[in-house]
Amino acid sequence: MTENKEYNASSITVLEGLQAVRERPGMYIGDTASNGLHQLVYELVDNSIDEAMAGYCTLITVTLHVDGSATIEDDGRGIPVEKHEKESVKQGREVTALEVVMTILHAGGKFDKSSYKVSGGLHGVGLSCVNALAKKFILTVSRGGIVYEMIFEKGKPVTPLKQVGKTALRGTKNTFWPDDTIFTVTKFDYDILLKRLRELAF
Repeated sequence: MTENKEYNASSITVLEGLQAVRERPGMYIGDTASNGLHQLVYELVDNSIDEAMAGYCTLITVTLHVDGSATIEDDGRGIPVEKHEKESVKQGREVTALEVVMTILHAGGKFDKSSYKVSGGLHGVGLSCVNALAKKFILTVSRGGIVYEMIFEKGKPVTPLKQVGKTALRGTKNTFWPDDTIFTVTKFDYDILLKRLRELAF
């Protein structure tokens, strides 16, 4: 027998943040082929559907772009942009609620029983999971008369949350490019998405 490397405490690895999703994507979205690719869209649509079922959203739009990206947009309340007290203390810097839901697994409004009575999706994993598996993710939130934007790459913030305009509208707009170093298929199939979105609409 070949000599095995000693198995001790130093062998135990802790994957920080969204690294776990990037290391083992199949655990979260099933696979890294067509099914997993389309699951990314469903996760974001599920978040919008939760807003609709809670009575705050009337329109959800899914757009496939020629550059391989997808945009999921709704007219719901918009992800909160205020400072997240607990996470700010923990990280020793100002962290917004929006950054928390984008970069930390199991963070979201699904655990606060007053925010959503019914919900689908991966319960606090969906948005951050898609962010982790996206080469680039642009999140735009319209809330309180202001348009906010934050950009991420492979799950990590590359710009701070900034105000980019004013609006009378509200809602959340997610645009992302699947990471081609993770997915074996990166082209969205219109017919697959159409069938699933019709089912969800019914």
